[in-house]
Amino acid sequence: MPLFLLAIWELIYIGLILTVKKNWFNLPLQYKLNKHKLLLLFAPALFYLLIPLMQYYRFSELYLASFVFLNVYLYFIIFEDYRALASWCGVIAIFIIGILNLDKAFGVEIIEQEVLWKGVNWNVIGIFTGTMIVADLFMKSKVPELLAEIFIARASTVGLAIIIVSAFSGLISAVCENVATVLIVAPIAFKIAKRLKVSPAPFLIAIAIASNLEGAATLIGDPPSIILAANTNMTFNEFFWFLGRPSLFFAVQLGAVGGIYVLYLLFKKYKQPVEKIEKTEIISWIPTYLLGLLTLGLALLSIFNLGFEITGGPLCMVIAVGGLIWWKFKISIKGTIRKIIREFDFETVFLLMGIFILVAGLSHSGVIVNVAKFLSQQAGNNFLLTFIFLTLMSMIFSAFIDNVPYVTAMIPISLTMALEMGLSLPQTYALAYAIAIGASIGGNITPIGASANIVAVGLLKKEGYRTSFIEFVKIGLPFTLVATLIASAFIILFWH
Repeated sequence: MPLFLLAIWELIYIGLILTVKKNWFNLPLQYKLNKHKLLLLFAPALFYLLIPLMQYYRFSELYLASFVFLNVYLYFIIFEDYRALASWCGVIAIFIIGILNLDKAFGVEIIEQEVLWKGVNWNVIGIFTGTMIVADLFMKSKVPELLAEIFIARASTVGLAIIIVSAFSGLISAVCENVATVLIVAPIAFKIAKRLKVSPAPFLIAIAIASNLEGAATLIGDPPSIILAANTNMTFNEFFWFLGRPSLFFAVQLGAVGGIYVLYLLFKKYKQPVEKIEKTEIISWIPTYLLGLLTLGLALLSIFNLGFEITGGPLCMVIAVGGLIWWKFKISIKGTIRKIIREFDFETVFLLMGIFILVAGLSHSGVIVNVAKFLSQQAGNNFLLTFIFLTLMSMIFSAFIDNVPYVTAMIPISLTMALEMGLSLPQTYALAYAIAIGASIGGNITPIGASANIVAVGLLKKEGYRTSFIEFVKIGLPFTLVATLIASAFIILFWH
């Protein structure tokens, strides 16, 4: 009965979405939603009606948890703008079924002085939230714009300028959110394209895919990196050097070199000289110092073994709150703090929390272990074959679906696979890296593969430039293939 009520509540929830966001009271708009779209909108909620039937026939928790997770994934595909709400619909179902309770979802366990988060990793949530706030202040200080303009001034041709801007976008994305990076750098690309009287589409595509690539380089670069750290207990410094060998950061940088060379081949035809761009006046350097302090603090926590798994989040939040207080009383731009809070990416925070709980449900019900056993049986004990398979699968999936839930589900599976196959510790981490690399870079193939891509295409559309699927793929696919090949070869070489 409770699950039946949950399904009814979901139908009401969808109706509210359509009423508020689609303005159903406006009859002409209502008729634009044809019966096929309405069927798709209501299908995921109707699937929950099957769960009481599954319970009646005594389906195990393994099947029930799998069903809920797949239903949530279907929600992600249909409701791209409501992923957090979709994940929490699944969380409610997990609670009602009885797979998890509040302690298993939100609690913490200490085993031999090691902190283990049962469901939600609050340290990761703190790192993500604090970093996002500081990065937002950094963007609003206009320092990134000034730095990009300085770099462009040193370029001899427009093609080289775009390559420099793309590389700079990647550099910023190692510590800032990808979408914010695209929004900051895009106006510069538009200025250059307008003066040359050419389409800015290739320029914005290059900026977006470079941002996506570098997001995997550090712990604070992108949600998949944060999820990787949460599942493997990697510290900030271990993204650079781990187990006596170069880690994910250097793999991504080599991949970036290959990707930038691809962009060079594509953009070398733009030989026009760069016109002088008026320099931006910055608001303050303080957010830049705060971002540096945050990065240094995370590094020191790792170096001196100061409990990174519980202290990283509080450190980021303290610096973030300090930055907001400073901005409020020193900058005093009317409404800025409210705007920062209003524009903050709460959806991703709640999405991460919801997915952490859903994956905990998959783990408790035995789904992860069973999927890992099946995949490891197919691969045998062949590390290289498994690595290539996980990389290609991650790259293909992430070209068409959101990489956050995919990475959250697959990294625990890869770790369990390594255990089943009897792999060494470096090989175990290598499989997790395969998923992180494939998922982060694979999103560059299509315009729907990553949020930064969608934003770039949206900006182009706003300016009157329509970007076709094929036009994006012509740049994104070769960039992705070269970058993934080089990064994967690096990991195989040092972590086999």
